[in-house]
Amino acid sequence: MSTTQSNKIEIVKATSSKINDVDFDNLSFGAVFTDHLFECDFKNGEWQTPVIKPYAPILMDPSSKVFHYGQAIFEGMKAYKDDKDAIWLFRPKENHKRFNASAVRMAMPEIPEAIFIDGLNELLKLDAEWVKRGNGSSMYIRPFMIATGAGVVANPSDEYKFMILLSPAKSYYAGEVKVIIAEHYSRAANGGIGAAKAAGNYGAQFYPTNLANKDGFQQVIWTDDATHTKLEEAGTMNVFFRINDTLLTAPTSERILDGITRKSLLAIAEKEGLKTEVRSVLASELVEAAKDGSLKEIFGAGTAAVVSVIKGFSYKDEYYELPKAADSYASLLKEKLTGIQNKLEEDTFGWTVKV
Repeated sequence: MSTTQSNKIEIVKATSSKINDVDFDNLSFGAVFTDHLFECDFKNGEWQTPVIKPYAPILMDPSSKVFHYGQAIFEGMKAYKDDKDAIWLFRPKENHKRFNASAVRMAMPEIPEAIFIDGLNELLKLDAEWVKRGNGSSMYIRPFMIATGAGVVANPSDEYKFMILLSPAKSYYAGEVKVIIAEHYSRAANGGIGAAKAAGNYGAQFYPTNLANKDGFQQVIWTDDATHTKLEEAGTMNVFFRINDTLLTAPTSERILDGITRKSLLAIAEKEGLKTEVRSVLASELVEAAKDGSLKEIFGAGTAAVVSVIKGFSYKDEYYELPKAADSYASLLKEKLTGIQNKLEEDTFGWTVKV
């Protein structure tokens, strides 16, 4: 291994690469990682010298507070390579901002931009060969932070580890899915941590999602915790509904994540002249629209999936299949967004940032 210093980041290069062992045409999402990772520890009240080093397991104390009290947050991002082999990030400062908002909510230290953004750039430069060209190919980026302080006293940790992993990706959630509208379980509650990308939010979804899977549905549309009448998110994604020619999505709140893909799609829709409304959508409204034919489309939106079409939903033991939309908003918005991300269309919004 060779060690160098770049922008106050220690870089330890792997002695060999595993890239030739990877079948990039048949990638399972989030299962393959690049040769290196980024790591920075928080100790004695300050962030230590960051390091980029070969991807490997980490050694932790069994009493580390992440295992006992769940102090863990993460982000989901992507990088793209254009036809000139330049690498581009999509709205990275929004991810950094949201990461710090999650950190504050979980009583964890905020990450300076110089560590988050500069560290990611250096990591991508080092593993640039892993970023493949082509629409549908991307590098999924997983920044995360965990509490590493030892001890089982129920209080916030005094030590943390921030890391960034890179995972080459193809399209995620490919194909259309069927969903069930939750009538009992909720993703989040008012006053809780639904607006944070906290690990526990996702772990709590697994059980009701497993129940849905057993009944033949791929995902759950989550409803509000108080009345179970307001439609909020779909699986791990924000969710959109098209009734007639109006695109609807729930407002962000303490329960609903401020999705970067969500607000990007809203901006593109408005630019394309589509009518949009950000408001609560009721399950009863969706059922009525499905019955009278005014419900044209439902789709999820998120970093990994970008856009995931929902072909039907179940509510109160009745299933409603959606017709094929001839002028699909989901297809239009996905094409426009991925075109910007892959530098195939002009980025008039200023969202893409060159590494």
